[in-house]
Amino acid sequence: MRSTKKRASPATSSLQLQLPTPKKRVVLSDLTNSPDVGSTRNSEDFAPNKPKCENNGAYRNSNCELDEPTEAETVISSTSTSTDLDHFNSNSIHSHLRAQEMEVHRRPFPDYMETVQNEVSTFMREILVNWLVEVAEEYKLVSDTIYLTISYIDRFLSSNVVSKSKIQLLGVSCMLNASQYEEISPPNVEDFCYITDNSYTKEEVMDMEREVQKILNFEMGIPTIKNFLRIYTRAAQENCNSSNLQFELLGCYLAELSLLDYRCVRFLPSVVAASAIFLTRFTIQPEMHPWSLALQCYTGYRPFDLMECVLTLHDLQINRKGSSLQAVREKYMQHKYKCVASLTSPSEIPACYFEVING
Repeated sequence: MRSTKKRASPATSSLQLQLPTPKKRVVLSDLTNSPDVGSTRNSEDFAPNKPKCENNGAYRNSNCELDEPTEAETVISSTSTSTDLDHFNSNSIHSHLRAQEMEVHRRPFPDYMETVQNEVSTFMREILVNWLVEVAEEYKLVSDTIYLTISYIDRFLSSNVVSKSKIQLLGVSCMLNASQYEEISPPNVEDFCYITDNSYTKEEVMDMEREVQKILNFEMGIPTIKNFLRIYTRAAQENCNSSNLQFELLGCYLAELSLLDYRCVRFLPSVVAASAIFLTRFTIQPEMHPWSLALQCYTGYRPFDLMECVLTLHDLQINRKGSSLQAVREKYMQHKYKCVASLTSPSEIPACYFEVING
């Protein structure tokens, strides 16, 4: 199995993922459950949306004192005015996404590892997601593709037993499906065979691609964390004169970290997105309350509603478990992402930040 990491690194386990340089080919079926695996790095594109909020009061504690957007990596579209967004994205769009994410057939089971899978472990899932983040970066896929890919994987694993030898096949087949849904010029089947060191044939990848579509009942377009993150990022910066790239990228980083952790499967995408905004604001200005009445109105979530997810993301941000899976961190340590992975937050979030906000 190829890794997308271009620079050589010491072998730390039986899984060594290397891309363009020829390396020893290893497949995911050779994995042990030892968490000693290391790995790396994509440009984000935002098309922000903002649902209408009846409470148009000031954004208390709004974090707008950061660097201005730079060059071609600007993530927010500057062509939409507040009036345009109100017209285009009134409550109906956000409500529609919220209704869709609640539909049972669009959600993975939160306990599928315990109730469905026999061979695949939570750590194997982490390794797979870590590797797919590298693949997405190598092929310059848009961020929506990786979110859809992981959603497809979790939904598939919720109803189908997959052997350890087929987990990588499932991963590349889900990414092939997601690429065809999201990308203008998606990688072809041969690319995904190559990235696995030809561990699987073209026919095997295509067969699994069709099987994924069948199991998901061809419902390939579903709300993801990224959809909600676009909306909430714009809402969080409403009082800023211009978009804040560092703020946006930090939110992207925290949201992408959630893909690695099986514990986050139980949270709705909108909850993860809102929690990423909460933690972004806390990271940038820890002395200020991370939430506001305006954000509560936009998202529909009170601070207490987000507490469990925020604390889970916070554990991931400060790497409380000491995970060696570093693809997301290394990706967001790059200058084009403003090195947001280097930003840290206090080790504890004050309990008062999760209390009810009064108007």
